Amino acid sequence: MTDDQLLDIDKAHIWHPYSAMSNEGVSDLPVYPVASANGVRLKLTDGRELIDGMSSWWCAIHGYNHPEINRALEQQLKKMSHVMFGGLTHQPAVELALQLVNLTPEALQSVFFSDSGSVSVEVAMKMAIQYWHAKEQPNKQQFLTIRNGYHGDTFGAMSVSDPVTGMHSLFNDTLTEQYFVDAPVCRFGQPCTDDDIAEFEQILSTEKDHIAAVIMEPIVQGAGGMYFYSAEYLHRVRELCEQHHVLLILDEIATGFGRTGKLFACEHADVTPDIMCVGKALTGGYMSLAATLTSKDISDTISQGDPGVFMHGPTFMANPLACTAALVNLKLLLVSPWQSEISRIEEQLETGLEPCRTMATVHDVRILGAIAVVELNNPVDMTVIQPLFVDAGVWIRPFGKLVYLMPPFIIENEDLEKLTTAVVNIVSKLST
Repeated sequence: MTDDQLLDIDKAHIWHPYSAMSNEGVSDLPVYPVASANGVRLKLTDGRELIDGMSSWWCAIHGYNHPEINRALEQQLKKMSHVMFGGLTHQPAVELALQLVNLTPEALQSVFFSDSGSVSVEVAMKMAIQYWHAKEQPNKQQFLTIRNGYHGDTFGAMSVSDPVTGMHSLFNDTLTEQYFVDAPVCRFGQPCTDDDIAEFEQILSTEKDHIAAVIMEPIVQGAGGMYFYSAEYLHRVRELCEQHHVLLILDEIATGFGRTGKLFACEHADVTPDIMCVGKALTGGYMSLAATLTSKDISDTISQGDPGVFMHGPTFMANPLACTAALVNLKLLLVSPWQSEISRIEEQLETGLEPCRTMATVHDVRILGAIAVVELNNPVDMTVIQPLFVDAGVWIRPFGKLVYLMPPFIIENEDLEKLTTAVVNIVSKLST
């Protein structure tokens, strides 16, 4: 199949994320065929190589085609690629559950596997509702969160994502109405004042009898706005949840496994959630896998209440291949000097993107760990900016007003410099 044939079939039949299907050219976002991927490089079918600045939406933390993960998957494939998890178990799942329990806050002892981040959020929300049902408080059915958040694209997850960027207006008659407060204005590294937390406290106080849980992305808001907020704000949220007997769900899908400089972002605020969602980097980008962790109090209460079981069960739950990939991925992370590597990346992102701070079209530059965000005053034109990045030899996928980097942890300084240089050069062209 030639590149032209591949792209023609793709355009005719494949619906890409957040894109339109059209034969009339309404949506002309470019699509680039990939032939292979190795280390931090994507090789296109036309022979060009791109340095990956996105870690394939934040999950490929060790890059691509890693020999140790490849070898482990080949060995597991000879044993079994999949087996149902109802009434059966297997060593990769058991080992991974134990690893997650050991890595996450001590109170989180029960692990429910699923096959995507969105589903892990759905699971967390169902856990919270079913917990309060078992506690004979069935009115606690709704959720409180902050604006500019993103928790996934399934209906429950979408209902607690930002109402504007989550396009709630399209689904008003279907989505459950949740409680929202403005995102905190206190930035990461700043204190949280009483005024900063006042709206959150007021709604939690007045609506606690209807709120099952607060759900938030800890410290770093992802696709809803890429904003980094005060650790003290999160700490005060934890205190308010305890005070008003509301559960706290932390969505660590994007932030987990070292991305912010801590193994989990909640460690910045020294808080333990009642329920935690993990995904994305869990398998190092090899396979789709997620998990929802909770306390024994919650899992036991649900198990002892009516109907005596937790009402969820994905077909590909705890897939042996995915669990194997996750085990080797986490081993690679934990034996590496990942803290110093994240510090190195953070320092170079600061230096490399410094020129953007003085550009007329740039509203803000934010950097934390291996995350860098250049927020523009106006949304980018993807039909213009995407080819510019590809021509510069880098893979960077902006959205809205945000040009951001989430490089693999293994990236070397020379390649990271090429990423930041491309951002500076191309954003500067938008200024003229």
